[in-house]
Amino acid sequence: MNILRWLLTTQLKSSHKHNKNSGFTLIELLVAMIVAFLVITPLLGFMIGILNTDRQEQAKANSEQEIKTALDYITRDLQQALYIYDDTTSTGIISQIPTVTNGVPVLIFWKREFSKDAVETKNSGGVVQFKDDSFVYSLVAYYLIQDSNSNWSQAARIARWEIKDGVINSSGNTCTGFSEKYSQCPDKGFKSFDLSQKGVTLQTKMNSWTNSLAAGVTYDQNPVVLVDFIDQTTTTQGAPAATCSSGFQQFPGTITRTGFYACVKSVDGDNRSTVEVYLRGNAQARLINDETKVRYAQNKSSYFPSGNIKVQGRSFIFTK
Repeated sequence: MNILRWLLTTQLKSSHKHNKNSGFTLIELLVAMIVAFLVITPLLGFMIGILNTDRQEQAKANSEQEIKTALDYITRDLQQALYIYDDTTSTGIISQIPTVTNGVPVLIFWKREFSKDAVETKNSGGVVQFKDDSFVYSLVAYYLIQDSNSNWSQAARIARWEIKDGVINSSGNTCTGFSEKYSQCPDKGFKSFDLSQKGVTLQTKMNSWTNSLAAGVTYDQNPVVLVDFIDQTTTTQGAPAATCSSGFQQFPGTITRTGFYACVKSVDGDNRSTVEVYLRGNAQARLINDETKVRYAQNKSSYFPSGNIKVQGRSFIFTK
């Protein structure tokens, strides 16, 4: 009995002593919290800085890549250009293409477009025996659009519109409004350009083109956005002014937003058209959703990657 009492007494004393020495005082906790704050706060700020820098650099890289891709696409489009409208010859054609709300036409041209498997040859039973490729003429227009549409950035965007001719085929089908048979119908409103006029310049002939739409009827084709996050800053807000090489006309002549513009030479001695296209992106618009805070400034030029191309149409019209 004495042994049991001794064991219990010894154990209780040992437990009491251990519990008394195992905790932290309030001062110790406060000191630990202050030390942790002094260590973690700079590290947290450092990490936030790294994340912000990475986000900014990624926005710049994305804009640079999109500008390059857009220029590559436009280059391929222009390489088959038959005729490109300049500021002098664009008056008539602008009234014949769609009006885009808050949009300005920047490039308007005719091209010869490849159409794969457009011609079908059928047997007497109407079964297609084989298909052949063809070429058709098409009218293309690029627009620079800047508005407050929430579906797009607060910068500007480029949209592309096109209508093209059909492929005549005696074994094809009849298209609405046409007596000929086609394997591929012309787009609504399309009409071939007329080069039969004598003693008239090529510019006058191409500028006299009119669509085939009846009064009050609109095109079925709508402009499709090619690329967003194009610089929307106007020259009065600090954007660089447009510059063209000697012999080229700025298009449009009165453009104030130089994030997308062209310099055009409609014809040279061989009736070829040549164009210089200038693009400037806006990476800031990827980071801030406020148009007034994402305008061009010289000290932030790294956020506005730019590029330009010079293209001469490969196809040309053998007429003056």
